[in-house]
Amino acid sequence: MADLAPRELRVLVAVAGEGGFSAAAVALGMTQSAVSHSVRGSERRLGAVLFERGRSGATPTLAGERALAYARRVLRLLEVMGSEVRGAASAAGVGAGAGALAGPLRIAAFRSAALHLLPRALGRLTERHPGIVPEVRIVREVGRGTAGEVLDGRADLGIATLGTTSPVPPELVGGVLVEEGYALVHPAGHPAPRSLPLIDWTENCTSYTRDWWAGQEWLPPATVQAEDDGAVLSMVSTGFGMAVMPELSLVGAPPSVEITDLGPERPTRSVGYVTTPELASSLAVRALIRELRAIAG
Repeated sequence: MADLAPRELRVLVAVAGEGGFSAAAVALGMTQSAVSHSVRGSERRLGAVLFERGRSGATPTLAGERALAYARRVLRLLEVMGSEVRGAASAAGVGAGAGALAGPLRIAAFRSAALHLLPRALGRLTERHPGIVPEVRIVREVGRGTAGEVLDGRADLGIATLGTTSPVPPELVGGVLVEEGYALVHPAGHPAPRSLPLIDWTENCTSYTRDWWAGQEWLPPATVQAEDDGAVLSMVSTGFGMAVMPELSLVGAPPSVEITDLGPERPTRSVGYVTTPELASSLAVRALIRELRAIAG
């Protein structure tokens, strides 16, 4: 199989991103026939159909999704290579550039991490390396979550929940930053908070807390399912119910709620980072990991 050139990878990514051949052609400044020819050539060399064609556009097949993940990651590595080479030349005084740590740094994070863990790390990072431009996407930590964004080449690093039941995917590398405990949160001053309705949200109770959750006879089934932890906290603060929430979600909780420790047997979750083996050695990703560790420590 002949290798695909970067321009062919860019065509594949554009077709997927724009949802069709015509729109991709406009975005790339190419003719539609040239885009179609490029995709057919890529499919022939890879030995698989990459897109389902239809009147509504082009949709990646399962093989196409896999090809697109690699295409995005390869194109990103080429960008990083250019940035770091120009930076090294600049540092050596033999070329022009903005320094080794410059350019976009793409980060995927779930909501509470994006609100309460990431900002301080990014503040420290950009203060030390003003050439870095963080691009943050908030992703729900359900299904493939933030790790899926990294695997698909849409993020350089993901802030993810990790653990024995949600380990780092084998294609990625990562590490734990902080172990956060869960606590009972309820309206302040309520005489019997455990009698209140239970409020929950999809991201909260996954496999790492299910066993604990099932063993608590005082916890009723959740009667309210909120969209995110912010909505849960708002409902609790107005006296609507109680919730069991992780520490990051309780940062900056209003005085109208009370936080009660669940004791030494409380559930915990590990919050960490994931990235690809290739990007783990890039200067910007390494710098961000250092700042995240410093903040978490």
